Amino acid sequence: MRHEAASRLICGDNLFALDDLIKEGIRVDLIYLDPPFFSNRHYEVIWGDEAEIRSFKDRWEGGINVYIEWMRERVSKMYDVLKDTGSLYLHCDWHASHHLRIMFDDIFGYRHFQNEIIWYYGPKATQNESHFQRKHDTILFYSKSNTFLFNTLLQEYSDGSIQERKTRYKYEDKDGQYRLTTRRNSGGEKYRAKVYLNEGVAMTDVWKINVINASSKERLGYPTQKPESLLERIIKAGSNKNDLVLDPFCGCGTCNVVAQRLDRNWIGIDISPTAIKLIEKRLRKIGVIKNKNFDVTGMPTTLTELKALEPFEFQNWVINEMKAKQSRKLTSDFGIDGYYDKTIFTERAGIQVKQSDNVGRNVVDNFETALERGKFSKGFIVAFSFTKGAYEETARVKGESDIKLIKVEDLLLGKVKI
Repeated sequence: MRHEAASRLICGDNLFALDDLIKEGIRVDLIYLDPPFFSNRHYEVIWGDEAEIRSFKDRWEGGINVYIEWMRERVSKMYDVLKDTGSLYLHCDWHASHHLRIMFDDIFGYRHFQNEIIWYYGPKATQNESHFQRKHDTILFYSKSNTFLFNTLLQEYSDGSIQERKTRYKYEDKDGQYRLTTRRNSGGEKYRAKVYLNEGVAMTDVWKINVINASSKERLGYPTQKPESLLERIIKAGSNKNDLVLDPFCGCGTCNVVAQRLDRNWIGIDISPTAIKLIEKRLRKIGVIKNKNFDVTGMPTTLTELKALEPFEFQNWVINEMKAKQSRKLTSDFGIDGYYDKTIFTERAGIQVKQSDNVGRNVVDNFETALERGKFSKGFIVAFSFTKGAYEETARVKGESDIKLIKVEDLLLGKVKI
């Protein structure tokens, strides 16, 4: 049986969250990590059920050495939080897989490297004149010791292989066709065992799993979202029911959701409050109730913490707290960061978010123009504080535009009534 609140979501830097777990005496059975790749890309995307905006960074000034040392700090703590019987699966790609493997060999030990799993997600490709098409990611599988849990997974025989093998599986019982083979038990003694044709064959280290289809209900729009079927293989191979699975870069929460479905306990860590909110929604969809089956810690609860958020994260927090919708335009929203439509409010209203103090008269003037352009009849500006001029300008335009100034502190304390 799953213990109450055995699972948890932690919002924060995993460097410090892992320290806390170690101090608590928490030890996990399996770690899956899909960290930011060393791809020097930057995504600004709309994702999630409510089209939340997130700035997804994958850039490392200073080059590969900076990236590897950033990872080394965290992997060393993962090693400490992992049980001696545990294992770790690192998801990466060609940009840094070879550098990461050397670093992991140093921490886990060369002899504890078990597999380089190739996730082949082809076959669709476009012609490239400089190299072969890159159609796989790499998953590095390490154990912490020589004694670790591993559940052998089977894959189906191909049709051609089944036909070829049928002549060898010449016996049959209620469970299907089988052949006899000789095996050894833990004491080294030989015994005869049945091997059934329909059991399949032991899975190889090349996994053909398609990426999530653009029209799939599983797709959230998160730029590096992985298929649930991929995580299912890893979790089944590396853990048993009621074991504890850790994802220290949990992103949109695929590992957490799959672990929950497979009746594992889990811990997810992500620095993004938007990601944590999205995972909560995903878990609720599969019947997990907040504060009953898992805890959420580390979400911003003070003005200082809110000021420290990335701009898009702060904007997401405000729009979520106001129970509004995100603007779907990132670069041409004309000052409208969020909005209400008539499905959730009595009239169309625009929202502008400013992560600053002393917002002045000019912001109100510009926002009034944005409301007119967007045909909004009402507007809200959210900031940490406003100047006297901003309040005066709001009063002056009241006859033409209904604009309300909202302090972040009041929103934080639940004092805002829309």
